[in-house]
Amino acid sequence: MGNALKLILIGLTALAGGPEIGRRLTQLFETGNQLIALAAFCILLALCLLSLVGAGLIRNGILRWSLAVFLAAGSMMVDSYQWVVGDFMDYEAFITMIQSAENIGEAAGQHGEVITLAVGKSIILLVGIGLKPAVTQGIFAMLLKLLSVPIILVLALMLFFRGGEGASGLPSSHSGLSYGLLYGYEYLTQDHSSREAVAIKPARAKPAADIVLIVDESIAGAYLDINSKTGVYSGLANPKTKAPVHNFGLAAAITNCSAGANVTLRYGGTRDNYRETIKSKPSIWAYAKAANLETIYIDAQRTGGTYQNLMDDAERALIDKWDQFDDVSVLYRDQAVAGRLADYLNDEKQQFILVNKVGGHFPVSDKFPNSHARYAPMLKRQFTDVSEAPPDNLDGRQGNWVLYRNSYRNTLLWNVGGFFDRLFTQSEIGDAMVIYTSDHGQTFHERGEYGEATHCTSNPEIEEGVVPLVVIGGPPSQQARWAKAAKANHDQLSNYRIFPTLLGAMGYAKSDIEEVYGFDLFSDDPDPFTFNVNFNARLGSDPAWIYIPLGKVARPPLSDYPKTRKLREQ
Repeated sequence: MGNALKLILIGLTALAGGPEIGRRLTQLFETGNQLIALAAFCILLALCLLSLVGAGLIRNGILRWSLAVFLAAGSMMVDSYQWVVGDFMDYEAFITMIQSAENIGEAAGQHGEVITLAVGKSIILLVGIGLKPAVTQGIFAMLLKLLSVPIILVLALMLFFRGGEGASGLPSSHSGLSYGLLYGYEYLTQDHSSREAVAIKPARAKPAADIVLIVDESIAGAYLDINSKTGVYSGLANPKTKAPVHNFGLAAAITNCSAGANVTLRYGGTRDNYRETIKSKPSIWAYAKAANLETIYIDAQRTGGTYQNLMDDAERALIDKWDQFDDVSVLYRDQAVAGRLADYLNDEKQQFILVNKVGGHFPVSDKFPNSHARYAPMLKRQFTDVSEAPPDNLDGRQGNWVLYRNSYRNTLLWNVGGFFDRLFTQSEIGDAMVIYTSDHGQTFHERGEYGEATHCTSNPEIEEGVVPLVVIGGPPSQQARWAKAAKANHDQLSNYRIFPTLLGAMGYAKSDIEEVYGFDLFSDDPDPFTFNVNFNARLGSDPAWIYIPLGKVARPPLSDYPKTRKLREQ
């Protein structure tokens, strides 16, 4: 009876993975070598399923429950991703999830129902394997027990030699555990030596004014009024400031997920060398301090000194002032950022300031006050204020994407338009140079795509890599140059140009910058206009670049808010 119950529970989890198996079989039938590929997949699938049964038959309780925990954890992680995104999880996506672990609360808020199902499946698997087995006899049962662990190791070894590819459609328990083993191996064998010190000196005197990089979160470039006629008020089209605003239009993000995008904005690099650069070269903070600038980090996303986006103690040591907003609700944090940034801009000190905003990060149902709920119909409001992760009631249906897009518009109205209105009203930009962009873009399934994810997917829509790029202020002597660059390079550049632009503003020579970090925003050298969907490029794999054809970028549909539009037109 005990073994029968175990087989039923393990079998239920196998059935729950049926859609992924079916999707993988469909893919294999569409390839040219379907017979060979199909046979290999079926053999692997059978071995993995048999190893689950074998793990459950192990008599040693410590070993059995240890395997149960690891396999259940792998199942939960992989299923959560696959069921939300609507695609297979590969090793790149696994690494991205590990790097984005601090966002688990927000993810639970937006995809709570799906994640709950994944957790439920993993618990069934945990119990199915962990329950004490009845005494078994026979060579087959003995063989299953002996092969349960070797099969997992063989799968991990196969994935190692295939660059993390090849687990699609296999039980999520095995792919998740195998990815974990690969990640552990990489961590133990990678180079942990100290990064290089700044080796170049500024060619010009200390900058006369502040240099600011504002990195917004999850801002779809085409959803702002500066880039689309149907876009949301940004505070940048007709700004409440005397400082000039130079719009570079739509730009290509570095990648479609926060961690990789932010770490590259802080460490620089080109498409050819970014992996080595972010691992060994100095940070933007080190260059700023070498240029005699005070370094300031304003973070609206985390509290209590928590790091994110691959920051560490060594990087933190180079930041003179670290501002977070522990006592401010998420709803008002970008407003608090605007006020704090205005104070720094007005203090007549020379500083490098990096801002990490809340922006349009999910969940979006309550990231704006009622005064800014102008687009409707929208997602159900949960609170008058916002919690860290209220549910967005999103289940992938197209009708709900309309609600989601309108809530997102209201969020932009508050966290972008409201942010810049307050910043411009309270600050004197003067000669300060402020660069504004986002870490990555968003897809809102305007074409009816399957899945619930808006970014960070392994098979992304082009909109995930489309962000705004704006330069505000700067010395009067450079205004003609900025205007010319923005006009010539409109809708043509990428965020790889930001780091060398910052170094140039700090006084470093162009010849010293370009050798390692590439071209700046002034350069007329063409940009590939691509973003990277395989940013980590582990186990011998290469980055994967996705080109963004401008004509195919989804624009904000007017049909989302017919009643709202009609009232506004009246």
